[in-house]
Order: sequence, then structure tokens, then C-alpha cells
Amino acid sequence: MEEAIIIEKSVIIVAVFAITMLFAMYCTLAERKIAAWIQDRRGPNRAGPGGMLQPLADGLKLFAKEEFMPNTPNTFLFVLGPFISMTMALMTSAVIPWGDTLEIAGRKVILQAADINVAMLYVFAVLSVSVYGIMIGGWASNNKYSLISAMRVASQMISYEIAMGLSIVAILMMHSSMSLREIAAGQHEMHWNIFYQPLGFFIFLICSFAETNRTPFDLAECEQELIGGYHTEYSSMRMGFFLFAEYAAMFISSTLLAVLYLGAYNYPGMTWAAENWGENTANIIGIAVLFIKICFFIFLYMWVRWTIPRFRYDQLMNLGWKTLIPLAILNIVVTAVVLLLNR
Repeated sequence: MEEAIIIEKSVIIVAVFAITMLFAMYCTLAERKIAAWIQDRRGPNRAGPGGMLQPLADGLKLFAKEEFMPNTPNTFLFVLGPFISMTMALMTSAVIPWGDTLEIAGRKVILQAADINVAMLYVFAVLSVSVYGIMIGGWASNNKYSLISAMRVASQMISYEIAMGLSIVAILMMHSSMSLREIAAGQHEMHWNIFYQPLGFFIFLICSFAETNRTPFDLAECEQELIGGYHTEYSSMRMGFFLFAEYAAMFISSTLLAVLYLGAYNYPGMTWAAENWGENTANIIGIAVLFIKICFFIFLYMWVRWTIPRFRYDQLMNLGWKTLIPLAILNIVVTAVVLLLNR
């Protein structure tokens, strides 16, 4: 029985990592297609039908490019930076509930790689470590522009992680749990947290843009000031790992937004579907619903990138410390008062 559980969990882990990498890979194609649509031009359409093989062509190009190593005394750290960013971006997916359960060969399989009761602490621990990859890479590049960029990323991510963590506190108070599975289960049918925590959702959404270094929070990579930012000295697959980690983080952030605020795999009529079509069918529809919600947020990330100009750095820091953190604290106080009054 224990061997069967280990095999089952191993298969789920491999499947989750594969899905995350596949989504991150095709997010690059989606980014270019959406940019072309917004700018009224054609996107990639040569590699495969409709350009569907473009991500594979880009990957092969990165593998074939020459590896460049700058004149740095920290060669090991220079190589370690993109590895940390890539690993941390994938590790978060382990605690996300991708669906309820599926009955396979008489066994109920939980669609989650690791169901831990402190999943939110795990998520924020991994997010806080991911900044080290960028910081180490920028510092070890022996380039002052890369170092300035890494310092910007570190201060930006730390600032917005505080507001993001505070926005989650209200949800933890409502569900009395840090388990993502219990938070998802508590939003059955249409009892989604966004209807009870609209301000928390808004704060988390803004912070997720800053955490993934997406426009308008891409001050770390603004070409006019810092060339290419912290990965200026990187080439070939090392640079690819940094870029891939950004898209993987965008996918994971979209998933967390869907799980925490938009009901995860829950949808209206889920109970009716389970009673009439069977639990397996209802849960498979739930998985599809979750990925539709994820795709919506990914589209939102890309839409904002090609629509809104970036902030100045002082505006970015003021928004985090002087606006979002006080709003997140206010949201906690209001939620606590409402919960006490409804006891």
C-alpha cells in the first residue's frame, strides 16, 4: 500500500512539473501572439501550424547559442543563480490542489502533489528564497548594471511580499486553515473568496505583478537604464532559465489567484453535475474550469504589459509601503470585526 502511494505521488509530481513547464513554454508564444493582436500586426506564424512550434524553435536556439562567461571571480555563484530561480519557480506547484479527487482503478486519487497543512507558509518561504537566485546572479555577473538591477529586484520583491502576505491573512482568518486544499474546498459552488475579500484580491493581484517583475513593475529590466538587468551577462540556456522562471512564476501566481480568490476547481452547478453525471465527470470539469481561470489571469498579465507604461522607482516603492500595506492591514481589521460580529 505504501509503495502504491509513493508511486501515485511520484506520478502526480512529475505530471505537475510537466504541466507547469509546458504552460511556461507556451506562455512565451501567447505573449508574442497577444502583443501582435494588441499592436495590430502578425505574431510568430512560421514554425509549425500557426506558429505552434515556435517555443521549441526558441528552445533549440538557446541550446545552440554560445555560452559566455564574464570575467568574474564568482563562477560558481554565476552558474547557481539561474538554477535557484528555475527551481524555486517550479517548487511552488507542489502544494497546489489542481482538482478535487478522481477515482482511478477503484482508488481515490487526490489531485495534489503534497497536501500539507501549512501550504501558505511553504509558498511564501519558496517565494522569499527565489529572490536569492536573482540577487546572486546579478552580483556574480561582475557588472554594475546587473548589480543595480538585482538590488532593485530584492527591494521590490521584499516590499511587495509584505503586502501580499498581509492580504492572505484575512483569508486564513475566514477559513481557519493554511491548507490550500481546505481553502479551495471552502469555496464550493459559488462561495468564492473574491466576493468576501475584493480588497484582498486587488492587493494580491497588484503584488503578484511586482513579484513576477512584470510591467508596470519591470524596473529591474528597463533597457533605457540597465541594459538587460540582472541577466545582462547571461547567454544561452542560463539566460533561458531566468526567462523561463519568469513565465513559470507567472503561471504559478495565476494559479494561486484562481485557488485563493476564484474558487479553484469549484464552479456553479458542481453538486448537480456530481449527482447527475458522476463525481469523476464533475471533477474533470472542475480541472478544466481551474485552467480556464488560470488562462484568464495569464491573459491579464500580458494585456497589462502591452498597455500600461512602467512606474518610476519611487512610485513603485511608495505604492508598496504607503498604500498597499496600510490597505492590507485595514482589510485584516475589517475582516476581524465582521467575523466577531457574525459569531
